[in-house]
Amino acid sequence: MSVNSGIQPAVVSRVEPNSIAAELGFEPGDAIVAINGDRPRDLIDYRFFCADEYLELEVMDAQGQTHHIELEKDYDADLGLEFTTALFDGLIQCNNRCPFCFIDQQPPGKRQSLYFKDDDYRLSFLYGSYLTLTNLSNREWQRIAQLRLSPLYVSVHATEPQIRCRLLKNSRAGEILNQIAWFQEHRLQLHAQVVVCPGINDGSHLTQTLQDLAQFYNPDCPTVLSVAVVPVGLTRFRPAEDELSPVTPQIAKDVITQVRSLQSQFQRQWQTPFVWLADEWFLIAGMDLPSADHYDDYPQLSNGVGSIRLFLDEFFALGAQFPQGRASPHHFSWVVGNTVEQAFQPIVERLNQIDQLQVTMFPLNSDYWGQSMTVTGLLTGADILRGLQGKPLGDTILLPGIMLKNDQLVFLDDMTLEALEAQLGVPIQVISGGAAGLIQACLGD
Repeated sequence: MSVNSGIQPAVVSRVEPNSIAAELGFEPGDAIVAINGDRPRDLIDYRFFCADEYLELEVMDAQGQTHHIELEKDYDADLGLEFTTALFDGLIQCNNRCPFCFIDQQPPGKRQSLYFKDDDYRLSFLYGSYLTLTNLSNREWQRIAQLRLSPLYVSVHATEPQIRCRLLKNSRAGEILNQIAWFQEHRLQLHAQVVVCPGINDGSHLTQTLQDLAQFYNPDCPTVLSVAVVPVGLTRFRPAEDELSPVTPQIAKDVITQVRSLQSQFQRQWQTPFVWLADEWFLIAGMDLPSADHYDDYPQLSNGVGSIRLFLDEFFALGAQFPQGRASPHHFSWVVGNTVEQAFQPIVERLNQIDQLQVTMFPLNSDYWGQSMTVTGLLTGADILRGLQGKPLGDTILLPGIMLKNDQLVFLDDMTLEALEAQLGVPIQVISGGAAGLIQACLGD
């Protein structure tokens, strides 16, 4: 058996009903110690080891008793287990000191998980989170190549060594073009993002970065699959000594013009824009979003590229099937970040055409973070309380689930949903599932 003292057993959080694991008697709290004598480091290893037809599992139950289970299954058949974490040997920590890092722009004294700074390629492969490549050891580079972990999602920000080192505060940051060339050599792929910090990596530096990344795009076998250009987000808690400036409407318009010029060039050359602007640029600039056909297959959706357009198009596609009215009258208050106020106004107008349905949108900014323009996911309990207290809220408050921690009903400022509901005195309904979730909440009786 391979030995790594840092590896912990993989603790089961859920057993899928009618699965192989359910038939074997697995329960939440059980833990996988080894598979065919190998201890999985993470969910990637677990999936790789479990692909075999014959498995010998070493399992520790919730009482600490060890069991050995042998089974035969179809190749690649899933056991039906979910785990409390995807990483069984701990998180690869980030040693960069990027001044725009949201982790470093938070107040002290909140829940510990808010301060974890990861730069882990496994989370990038599994969930699409971004990493900088500055914290990888030779062993991890070899593992990426051996297991063909592709595509990864890489925070580039700038390709000029001195600019990237300035942004990441890391002397290794200047190696980015050589690192992307390594991906090309190993026929692995990546999606890139550029967080634009006005006065540092914008203007000619942004053009240089996008042109450098375009050198790694070949329609037959691209290394860089796509690039997302994202505006920097700042809070009042950022380090006092940082050199960052906020994105103004005029800066947003300038970046849109600049990137659109390059998009046109790439579109003519490759029939794809290759580079995409996050929706937030258009919202800040007060400009209309591009149409759906601009986004191809939405390669950077998780980065906010096309998410608002997708929401709008989904809503109005489903709107063709709306009933004439509700069975009973209901007044909803829908809370969103004020960046989407203009974009979402047509949604509110359409919903209010339905008999016995009233929807009031409350577009809020965040005093907590010190932002005049705020995306929905950053609204805190304190912001919502401030924005809604004393207002006519109707029968139900609708809150997008993106505001809350995944496994707990807690906001970023540690206020609980229960506490907010008690102070507002109106029932709160958390909605998820995009536009369909909003429609279901509004039309369901």
